Amino acid sequence: MSSILASLPRRAMLAPPAVRANSVLARGITLDSILHGSPEAKREGEVAVQQHSRLVARGKYVHELLTHRVKPEAVDEYRKQIETYLVGIAQNPEFHVKLSGSWEKIVGEQDTFVHILEYENYAGHDQSTKLIRGSPLHKHFKQNVLPLVNSRYSQICQEFAFLPTSPPTTKGGIYEMRSYQLRPGTLLEWESTWRRGLDARKHFVKPVGAWFSQAGRLHQVHHIWQYANLNARKEAREQAWQIEGWSNTVNQTAKLATTMDADVLIPLPFSPLK
Repeated sequence: MSSILASLPRRAMLAPPAVRANSVLARGITLDSILHGSPEAKREGEVAVQQHSRLVARGKYVHELLTHRVKPEAVDEYRKQIETYLVGIAQNPEFHVKLSGSWEKIVGEQDTFVHILEYENYAGHDQSTKLIRGSPLHKHFKQNVLPLVNSRYSQICQEFAFLPTSPPTTKGGIYEMRSYQLRPGTLLEWESTWRRGLDARKHFVKPVGAWFSQAGRLHQVHHIWQYANLNARKEAREQAWQIEGWSNTVNQTAKLATTMDADVLIPLPFSPLK
């Protein structure tokens, strides 16, 4: 606002406040554009975000990350009921939904479960969701799963083109889900940095998948790794520091992210990734 007023003629600045306000408005400047940005700037920002998404996304699929915070006393029953629901969805060919994985957090927020569903693009998500909500499985969910849950959160994400989600595996061990809240406008730089740094980590461990958010909490990135145990995780991370390029990836990540989380998970018995 001060820069706008400074650009006015000196006579306008010496005029009463009402006159100064009229002068600003006469130049096509509104209070909303001062506080929130002009419509043109907003459109340019939205286009930039869309362009970044198109550049880094695999594009073929849409993934939904579901987080369920379960009542502590109901965890055992939840495991049984959510299996009926999710396996039922994945096995119904009419739904066209793939269950990528289901896990329980053992380090991080306790009594919390994470499920990743894969849809055939956005149109597929719309159609599949509509069919599921009209099916007996949805009734099962409302009657047998919801009463066990304290809160739920969903997020629509896309895969990074450089790292498609891993197919089903039975390697065993633990999974680490790392989540980064990025500074708005840094997604493209994050993707470029991690694509280079991934070459260093691949010498010791291959990631399961990496996604960036498109709906829900925005400017967020997730990637998942699989290890035999926590000690194997420690050794792989220490070895990566010996490879050229990894230290730069870590340094850049710290600059691009405002928060970071590293949750340790174990797969549920019915998870395709386990």
